[in-house]
Formats: sequence, C-alpha cells, structure tokens
Amino acid sequence: MSEQRSGNGTARDQRHVVIVGAGMAGVQTAVALREQGFAGAVTLLGAEPHRPYDRPPLSKAVLLGKADGSAFDVDFEALGVTLELGREVTGVRTGDHELDTAAGPVGYDVLVVATGAEPVRLPGTGSDPAVHVLRTLDDAARLRPVLAGQHDVVVVGAGWIGAEFATAAREAGCRVTVVEAAGRPLAEALPAEIAAPMAAWYADAGAELRTHARVRAVEPGAVVLEDGTRLPAGAVVVGIGARPATGWLTGSGIELGAHREVLADAHLRTSRPDVYAVGDCSSFPSGRYQERLLVHHWDNALQGPRTIAANIIGETPAVYDPVPYFWSEQFGRFVQYAGHHRAADTTVWRGDPAGAAWSVCWLRAGALVGVLAVGRPRDLAQGRKLIETGAALDADRLADPARPLKSALL
Repeated sequence: MSEQRSGNGTARDQRHVVIVGAGMAGVQTAVALREQGFAGAVTLLGAEPHRPYDRPPLSKAVLLGKADGSAFDVDFEALGVTLELGREVTGVRTGDHELDTAAGPVGYDVLVVATGAEPVRLPGTGSDPAVHVLRTLDDAARLRPVLAGQHDVVVVGAGWIGAEFATAAREAGCRVTVVEAAGRPLAEALPAEIAAPMAAWYADAGAELRTHARVRAVEPGAVVLEDGTRLPAGAVVVGIGARPATGWLTGSGIELGAHREVLADAHLRTSRPDVYAVGDCSSFPSGRYQERLLVHHWDNALQGPRTIAANIIGETPAVYDPVPYFWSEQFGRFVQYAGHHRAADTTVWRGDPAGAAWSVCWLRAGALVGVLAVGRPRDLAQGRKLIETGAALDADRLADPARPLKSALL
C-alpha cells in the first residue's frame, strides 16, 4: 500500500481505526475494512458484555425462547480485529484523536461512530420493573418469562416494533392490548390511507388495538389512559420510537441534527476530521431523493459500512446513496418496504388491502420512488431495482396485480 499520510500524519497502511458500537453497523465496518484490504489495526468497542449479535431475531426467535441468541458468525481473531466488550465510550476529544472510557483513554487515527439508537421510554417509568423496552439481548431475556407466563400485556405504540412484539406475545398466548396515540398504526411511517387497512390485522390476531389512546400513568397491575380507562397489565412494553445514541458526543464538535443524529456527508464523513458515522445514529444527504435521510433499519447498517471502508482505504471518495429497505414480520404477514415515498406525486395500489397479498407503489414524475409489499416479495424485488434505475413506468399497467411490476416499464 502507499505511504500517503492521513490528516493527522499517520501512514495510511499503519492507521488505527477504532469503531464505537458493536452492532450490525460496527461489525460490518470491521468486516468491510478487512474484505477491502485494509492492513492497519482495527478495534471494535462494544458497551454490552455480550458477543456482537443481530437484533431482528430479538423480537422473534429469541423473545419466544426458540433461540438463546443471535451472535454474528464472525471470527474477529482471524480477521485481526481487536474486540473489546463491556467498554462504554463516554466522550471523544477529536482534536486529540482520543476516546474516553472508564478503563482509560483510547487513541485512534480514524474513528467510526456506529452506536445505533436507544429506545424512547415512557416518562417516569425508568425504574419500574414491569415496564419494558425491546432493544437489547438483555431486554429480550427480561421479557421471556413475561411471555412464558402468558401475562396480560399492554404494548404502548403501534409502530413496527410494537406490532412485532404484539405478534410474539399473541403467539405465546398472552392477552394483548396495544395503545396508540395516533388514529392508526404506523402513523409516523406510512400515509393514513396505506396504514388504515393494517388496523384490522390486530383483531384478526386476537389483539386489541386502541387508537387515539394516551397513557396517563402506569400503576401496579394496570395502565391508566388519559380518559380514565384502566387496562390490566402484568407487563408493559414500550415501542414509541428510538433516538440516536449520541449523548456521548456532547462537546466533541461533531455536528448533530435536529434528532440528535450525527450529520454525515455523502461520503459518511462527519464535521470533524478522520471521523465517520454510519447506521441508526446518523443521517446522510440523498441525491436520489434530494433530502437528508435518517434511516433506522437493518439494511442501512449493513450497506453503509462498505462505503465507509472504501473511503478510509481509497483515494477517490465513494458516495452513499442507497435505496432504503426494511422488512417486518407481523400477524402472519411479511411486510417489505423499499425507497422513500414522501416526495411522491402518485400512489398506485396493486391488489386489495383487505386480502392477504397486496402492494402500493409511489411515483414521482412517472418514476418509481417507493414500494410497500405485503406478501408480495416479487413486487418488492422488482420495485427495488426499478427505483435504482429511475425508469419511467405506465401507471395503468402498474395497477394490475396480475402483471409483473417490471412489465410497467415504458
């Protein structure tokens, strides 16, 4: 490798890359660096004591006791990656290229911020053992006996994680009530006309969905709503969103956005030299959608690290501009989404939303910008490729669910 020097004077092939956060984004950054030929030192710091693990199974197999964990199948030793677990980073002094931890400072030449997001909690319930969130392996372990005991469960929030937990709780035989402050499930994620049909899924699964319902208080054995309704609750699970885990960056000079996320550029670099950010903790400008995106989904944490590795190693900056993708398994349905629908000017339905399989396509100036598929994985796969190409489509042909989505190409 060349002996070109980085901004702090260290030879490129001798640099020490430190990655803070041992979730998907952090692990994949370490893997991508080695796959792309980086020969310098790589250290991965994780705040949790557990071997790095994947999060999606937590709300499914791990929660239901069908698996003990979901550790990544990565041989860190063979990769030459130093893995330090149970080492929480409390601050960073970017001018000194040093991280602060309880066990002492850690120096770096290049820093990758991959600390993900942390769940939003109900005010005043932080120490209540009956109130749970589901983000970590320890969270899932605490919730296992709740499901095994078939307790009455109140889920606060009808977003993606709330629906997935309600699904698992019903499968375990719990009586489940989901309370949602908005008038429909997935109110923050999907337009009203798209999310409204999904409300029926709860009743079909034997769960009760209460919309326009706000929590006033959590009491022993009950949740009290603002209208005075008391709901029996052996346990309460809160799924009202997540915020970037960036509190440790206070005073670092690393610029944060309105949601306290790291503001990365198109190359996933931050406002400070030699510092990158990836995954749930950061946003990036999308040339495809002409706006800054904050994507809290697994695929973003998988794809972004490849761009970061390329930019750490290479001479020519690589641009990160993906088609966002995520999926959710809820109430016996496989829901997939690709793209970004907010700038669309046309909505096209494919199939009956009362049925088992249907999809929705969003167009802007005749080109596909987003697709939601329920039980139609082929629509999602074809739609994702069409979004990438930006090709013009015929809306009338697109609306025929019997035709492949790609047949709508003009």
